[in-house]
Amino acid sequence: MTPDQLRNYLLEKPEAWLDYPFGPDAAVYKIKKKMFALLTDNAGGLRLNLKCEPNEAMILRDLFESVTPGYHMNKAHWNSVQIPGDVPDAELERMIDHSYGQVVKKLTKVQRNSLELSYGKETIYR
Repeated sequence: MTPDQLRNYLLEKPEAWLDYPFGPDAAVYKIKKKMFALLTDNAGGLRLNLKCEPNEAMILRDLFESVTPGYHMNKAHWNSVQIPGDVPDAELERMIDHSYGQVVKKLTKVQRNSLELSYGKETIYR
């Protein structure tokens, strides 16, 4: 996945938007006011931080060399993915979808219901 494809995929999530609260070098992708992805330039490519269910986070770290505990994040709930790396594009998309869904689940009931009614649960929680 090219960097442009990655950025586009992140912004294709329903009501996702881009913010730069940490400066121009850290792209923060949000749903409502909550971060679901952080994209930064890293030596040799990009680093993408994604939220993840803790057990799954550990499994992904075991499966892929380019997946590590979240850099400057809660290590139990966030993974960092080095891009390019050994994660196939389809798996990277699934990881992004999972991160987005994890964050939506923590929104208020009103916000969550609004998204689910507008876009469908199958779109929100892929």
